[in-house]
Amino acid sequence: MALLLLAGLQMLPQECFEAARVDGIHPLRVFWRVTLPLLKPTIVVAVIFRMLDALRVFDLFYILTSGSTDTMSMSVYARQQLFDFQSVGLGSAASTLLFMLIGLTTILFLKLGRSKKEDL
Repeated sequence: MALLLLAGLQMLPQECFEAARVDGIHPLRVFWRVTLPLLKPTIVVAVIFRMLDALRVFDLFYILTSGSTDTMSMSVYARQQLFDFQSVGLGSAASTLLFMLIGLTTILFLKLGRSKKEDL
C-alpha cells in the first residue's frame, strides 16, 4: 500500500502545488482539495489490490490452523471440498462464487473510483 501511494505521490504534477503555495492556500486545504483528488485513482488501485489479497488468502489460514474447520477462508473451503472430500461440484461452485465476488467488488470499486470530468 505504502509503495503504491508513494509512487502515486511522486507522479503528481508539481505545478498544482506551486500554484497553491503562490496563492497562499493553507497546506491542509491543499491536501484535501488538490492532493487527495489527484491521488484518487492510485488509492482505488491500492484498495483493490488489498481487497484481492484479503479475499484470496489461503496459505495463512491453512498453515496456522492446520486445516481446521473452525476457521477457514473461502479459498480453504473450496480446496477442502475439492481435494479432501472429493466433492467436485461443491468445490467448483465455491471457487466460482469466490471468483464472481472478487470480480464484482473490483468492478464496483472501479465504478465508484472513476472521477467525473466536472470534478477535475
